[in-house]
Amino acid sequence: MTQIFDERGVAVPVTVLEAGPCTVVGLRTVEKDGYAATRLGFGAVKEARVTKPVAGEYKKAGTKPQRRIIEFRGEVAEGIETGAELKADVFSEGDKVAVVGTSKGKGFAGVVKRHRFGRGPVTHGSHNIRQPGSVGSVDAARTWKGVKMAGQLGNIKTTTRGLTVVKVDVERNLLMIRGAVPGPKNAIVTITGAA
Repeated sequence: MTQIFDERGVAVPVTVLEAGPCTVVGLRTVEKDGYAATRLGFGAVKEARVTKPVAGEYKKAGTKPQRRIIEFRGEVAEGIETGAELKADVFSEGDKVAVVGTSKGKGFAGVVKRHRFGRGPVTHGSHNIRQPGSVGSVDAARTWKGVKMAGQLGNIKTTTRGLTVVKVDVERNLLMIRGAVPGPKNAIVTITGAA
C-alpha cells in the first residue's frame, strides 16, 4: 500500500497491483465443455517447470506455460481469442471492482482474538480469563458443528467488494485501487468487475 494525491491535494490510500500481462490460455464452450468460460494464465514459467500433459495443453493453445491459471465462468467477451494478452488497460479510472485473494494466515488463535469474545473476570482467583466458556450441553454429549472455538485464523479465500480504481498505469501494467485488498505482499489476487 501507498498513497497518491488527487487534483485537490487530498491523500488517497491505494494498493498497487500488477495487472498482467495475462494470457488467454483457453476458452470453454457450452457445445464442447458444457459451460462457457475464459481461462487466463499469469506469470510465464519455463516449460521444464510443468508436467508433460500440461505442457501439451499449452502447446495446443499456442501459448507459453504459466505459473497460475484462473477460470472465469460466463459468456466469453467479444474479440477474445486463445493466445490474446490482457493488460491493465482493460480497466479504467473510476471502475468499481472486486478483489479475491487468500487472507494473511495468522496461525492458531484463541476465541478472544479469533472471534472477538469478551474475557472473563480477572480478580478473586478466576481462572477463565481468556477461555471460551460453555460450548454445549450434557444432552448433546458433543460439540455442535459451527461453534465458535479456537483454531486457525486467516488463510482463507476472501473477497473485498466495491473498491474503486483510482489510477491505471498502462506502461507498467499497474492498477492503483483505493483501499486494502486481501493477502500479503506479492500475493496473487483476482480482479473482477464488481457485481
